[in-house]
Amino acid sequence: MGKTTYMKLKGSQNLRLRLLLATLSATPVLIEDIRHEDTLAGLRSYEVSLLRLFEEVCDDCVVEINDTGTKLKYKPGIIMGGRNLVHDCGVDRSIGYFLEPLIVLGLFGKKPLSITLKGITNDSKDPSVDTFQSTTLSILKRFGVPSEGLKLTIKNRAPPPLGGGEVELKIPVVQNSLTAVSWIDEGMVKRIRGLTFTSRVSSQFEHTMRYAARGIFNRLLPDVHISTYHSSAGKSPGYGISLVAETTSGCFISADTAVSYRQGDELGEDKDEESNELMPPDEVGVQIASVLLGEIEQGGVVDSTHQGLLFLLCALCPQDVSKVRVGKLSPNGIKTLRNIRDFLGVKFVIKPDPSTGTVILKCVGCGLKNLSRKIS
Repeated sequence: MGKTTYMKLKGSQNLRLRLLLATLSATPVLIEDIRHEDTLAGLRSYEVSLLRLFEEVCDDCVVEINDTGTKLKYKPGIIMGGRNLVHDCGVDRSIGYFLEPLIVLGLFGKKPLSITLKGITNDSKDPSVDTFQSTTLSILKRFGVPSEGLKLTIKNRAPPPLGGGEVELKIPVVQNSLTAVSWIDEGMVKRIRGLTFTSRVSSQFEHTMRYAARGIFNRLLPDVHISTYHSSAGKSPGYGISLVAETTSGCFISADTAVSYRQGDELGEDKDEESNELMPPDEVGVQIASVLLGEIEQGGVVDSTHQGLLFLLCALCPQDVSKVRVGKLSPNGIKTLRNIRDFLGVKFVIKPDPSTGTVILKCVGCGLKNLSRKIS
């Protein structure tokens, strides 16, 4: 065997996306200077946990980290999938951080993926598991992913800092490749669904958030239903809300947040008294309802959180033209476009639509086929 050639990258930014694209394109990467100037230099524990997750799902992948954690060598292997896998995501980042790369990785596996993830299900940093269930999986179906075997089961919800939540993810394999899409009709909002949850606080908080959010939506459309859920498994007090708007053309626009006490002072920083005051539940309901209305106003077939996933799926399609409409390009979306260009060689044509204030993107996919499946 010849010497392995590594793509050289620097810094910790977009580490998760880079690892995912490296695995899909079978490109070994060498990442240097990972937070080398920080007080706590090197990879964070949740990033190491993500690497361990990639090792569980892939066969023959090689991970080398230096003593300080500032240098990472990653040589991807064959995506295997597998049944009854279990991964503890820890409590530094929520399960949503791990789900985002996992749902794409699972599509190109040798076998369907079935995995249980444990940790924090709802926080204010990453998309909640409810958003994945209601919105993210429906985006995959647009690209020809079979709905049979595509499922996210939420067993327990739990906020930070101690977690205690659990979900089971099932992803089918793509038989050959994804399907190119022309998805520019965003439609009009016809219904809003949502869920409020509480953990170790009064269940009255659920109803307060619900009524506050409905107070805004009921003036705009009649079909609004927000259910409630009281978690008995959560180890920390907290509460949150997840909302999704469905349009007449079958698009799903989502927004969510969770409120809880933050992690103890790991970095030795003093907690100020204000940080112990949580946002009241009625304000949480009003705030997230306003965020959802802002996402709808921006336009586009997905919300700003899902732009990166949408562009990635378009780039992985066969060598056919995909055309999608989004609202204002989010920072995450722009970073995703740059990394897609570097790893897959796919460039998007970006054309603003002044009449609606949206942006239309076109690309010819890289034609990624599920080669793992053919080896079997």
